[in-house]
Amino acid sequence: MTQPDIQRDTWKQMVGEAAAQLVEDGMMVGLGTGSTANQLIYALGRRVEKGLRIAGTVSSSQASQDLAASLGIPVTTLDSQPELDLYIDGADEIDPQLALIKGAGGALLREKVVASSSRRFVVIADSSKLVPQLGHHFPVPVETVPFAATPVRKRLEALGAIVTVRQREGQIFITENHNLILDCTFANGIADPGELDARLHSIAGVVETGLFLHMAQQAIIAGPEGVQNIQ
Repeated sequence: MTQPDIQRDTWKQMVGEAAAQLVEDGMMVGLGTGSTANQLIYALGRRVEKGLRIAGTVSSSQASQDLAASLGIPVTTLDSQPELDLYIDGADEIDPQLALIKGAGGALLREKVVASSSRRFVVIADSSKLVPQLGHHFPVPVETVPFAATPVRKRLEALGAIVTVRQREGQIFITENHNLILDCTFANGIADPGELDARLHSIAGVVETGLFLHMAQQAIIAGPEGVQNIQ
């Protein structure tokens, strides 16, 4: 592991610890997916071990739920608890208005459902994820039903996207909802995330996008200057 990687891991631990302090007794908490969200779950597990009494947690992926359960964190579902107090998750890119690209871990649909079910969404990340404009470092994932993959791809390309079908270990990646992910790169970034998101959602066969707009109220960011809060 390189020195920058070790540094980023330290920053992820810092934001995970900071975000875990937002959780109070009796809360229903949404848990995100990915390496940064895992640090939150570990920190939350330590707080539960010391006596924090969470009403329950809803995870945006099976992996996060399994990790939470293994640490003694109470887990439930949106069927039992359709309204959450707080959702905490990482992001791939964060712009100055707290618009996000999410979904590198493949859980974007469930992440958006859990975020939408929460009164408050706090995004956590290391400072490398802060960008002046979305779309220059990470593609926008578009979750698509398999039946529509080819026509959806053609529509995405007509919008100017360079489209690749996501793969893992040489196999086409299938989401927990049994869909495909088409990763869309835009050569000049995304000038108007709202307009793009509306156009993507207008394509028949698109289930959800990795553009999370007007959803996060707060960001907790760690970097060389320590931990900062962005409202």
